[in-house]
Amino acid sequence: MPNLFAAIPADLPEEWFETLLESAAVRIERIVSRGHVTPPGDWYDQDQDEWVLLLQGEARLAYADREAELCLQAGDHVLIRAHERHRVAFTATDQDTIWLAVFLNAAGQE
Repeated sequence: MPNLFAAIPADLPEEWFETLLESAAVRIERIVSRGHVTPPGDWYDQDQDEWVLLLQGEARLAYADREAELCLQAGDHVLIRAHERHRVAFTATDQDTIWLAVFLNAAGQE
């Protein structure tokens, strides 16, 4: 049985994405950040809803239509609606920030 806190590469020049489960309706990813952020001016604009749980570390999310950033600590979770433009503004540099992201496809969408 795999462990969400195990088998993380020692060297992470970029944020690390690992698909844990995928079907027509859902995709579950483990994401590991180590001081990584979305490049300035870039925004995620996804076709799916994304529910994300911060398992470890700290992060801040910025939204295109909001002034304040959302601060996340271990145990915090948030639902990001499809096409809600957002970016990772901060992740901890002194520890791995481990996310569990669940992407939900709309009925009939693949």
